[in-house]
Amino acid sequence: MPRNPWILAARPHTLPAAIAPVVVGAGLAVFDDVFRIDALVAALIGALAIQVAANFANDASDAKRGADPEDRVGPPRAVATGLLTAKAVWTGVWIAFGVAALAGIWMTIIAGWVIVAIGVLSIIATLGYVGGPVPYGYRGFGEVFVFLFFGVVATVGSRYVHDSSAPASAWQLAIPMGCLVTAILVANNVRDIETDARVGKRTLAVILGRPRTVLLYQGLVGGAFLALASGVAWGAIPNGGLAGFVAIPFAVPLDRIIRREVDGPPLLTLLKGTARLQLTVAFLITTGLVVQSYA
Repeated sequence: MPRNPWILAARPHTLPAAIAPVVVGAGLAVFDDVFRIDALVAALIGALAIQVAANFANDASDAKRGADPEDRVGPPRAVATGLLTAKAVWTGVWIAFGVAALAGIWMTIIAGWVIVAIGVLSIIATLGYVGGPVPYGYRGFGEVFVFLFFGVVATVGSRYVHDSSAPASAWQLAIPMGCLVTAILVANNVRDIETDARVGKRTLAVILGRPRTVLLYQGLVGGAFLALASGVAWGAIPNGGLAGFVAIPFAVPLDRIIRREVDGPPLLTLLKGTARLQLTVAFLITTGLVVQSYA
C-alpha cells in the first residue's frame, strides 16, 4: 500500500489512461508538422488532473454508497478505510479541476474556445460517473463514458490543441485508444463483480456476468488492433502507426489471466497490465509516426 493516502486515492496505476491519448495526439502533430511542446505539456497536465479528479471523486462517492466493502479485492480505498475524510477528498477533486482549468486556459489561448467546451463537458461527465442522484457508472454506462471521453475526446482533443484541427487520423486513432482505455475499466470491474452486485452497483460487468465480460475484454483489446490495422489499410492512419502491433505479445498474458483467474492478485495484475498495454501501444504508434515523418 502506498504510504501517502493521497497517492492511494489518485490510483496511480490508472494514470497511463490519461497519458496515452495525449502521446498519440502529439505523435500525429509531429507527423503533420504542427507539433507544439507547450500544447503537449498543457494537454498532459490537463489530462492527468482530470484523471486524478475522477479517481478522487470515485473514491469518495463509492465510500458514501457503500461500494467499497472490507472484503473487496484490490487496493484499499482512502475514504472507505478512514485514511482520508470525504470532505478532504472532495477538496482534492476541486483542486485537481482547478489545475486542469489552468492548463485549459493555456490550451484555449493556443487552440480556441473548443477547449473550454471539452473541459466543461469532461468535468460534468466526471462528476456524474458515480456522483449525483443518478450515477451512470452504477447503471452500466461507465464504459460508454470512458470510451467517449478518455478515448475519443482525449485523443482528438490532444491533436486539436496543436493547431486547432482534427484530421481523420486523429478520429481513427481514437478508436484503438478508446478500446484500450475501456478495457482498463472492464479489467477493474470484472474484479469487483461480486462485491459490486452485493451493494447494488450495476456495472456493465455485473449486468453481463463474468463469461460475457471476458468476451467484452477480449473484444476491446482485439478491436483496438483491428481498428489500427483497418485505419492504416484505408489510409486514415499513416503507415507508421503499424508500430503499435509490436505490443501484441504484451496482450497475450493478459488474455490468459482474464480467462483463467477469478479473484485475487492476478486480477490486480490484469488491471495494471492493461493500463501498461495502452501506454505501450501509444508510445509505439507515436514512435512510428515520428520516424515516418523524418523518413
